[in-house]
Amino acid sequence: MNDGNFSSDESESGPGDAPDARSQRVERLFREHNEALIRFLMSRMRSYHEAREVAQEAYVRLLSLDDTGAVSYLRAFLFKTAANIAIDRQRRDHSYGRVDELPLFQELTEQRTPERRVAGEQTLARLQRLIAALPAKCREAFVLHQFHNMSPAQIAQQMRVSERMVRKYIVRALAHCRAGLDSTGGSGND
Repeated sequence: MNDGNFSSDESESGPGDAPDARSQRVERLFREHNEALIRFLMSRMRSYHEAREVAQEAYVRLLSLDDTGAVSYLRAFLFKTAANIAIDRQRRDHSYGRVDELPLFQELTEQRTPERRVAGEQTLARLQRLIAALPAKCREAFVLHQFHNMSPAQIAQQMRVSERMVRKYIVRALAHCRAGLDSTGGSGND
């Protein structure tokens, strides 16, 4: 068994695979291949934390199979499942949009004339109030990203949350600020 694959002949138990046998096979798979799986996922994911989350979800899916004996090569199945989960997460994250592409402050920094500068200062004061009204974690992620130029991965590490959650916080904060500025006509383009 040098190739690390588990064939159905090794532990055939038929339909309705016993939970103990199933968990033993998955546990063995974890012991022998988890590091390789994490490395494999790291090449596709943005962080070690995300790679671990995807690997864990792949093991959970493997454990939820009714009959792991029906899968000829559990290792290959595990890696393919993990790759599919990673792709799904990337698509889902992409659908939220890249937070770096939302130009909330761009128009505020383009003020040139004295009148526009005053309008920009008023908008910034409004923006400060909007930011202060955000929930604490959402505000923290937003401020670290916008004003301290930290990446979502760095913020996730500092806040001890997933990078995906940080992106959600930032998008939520940007939407809140944009809506607040738009509702008061305070985008500086008056």
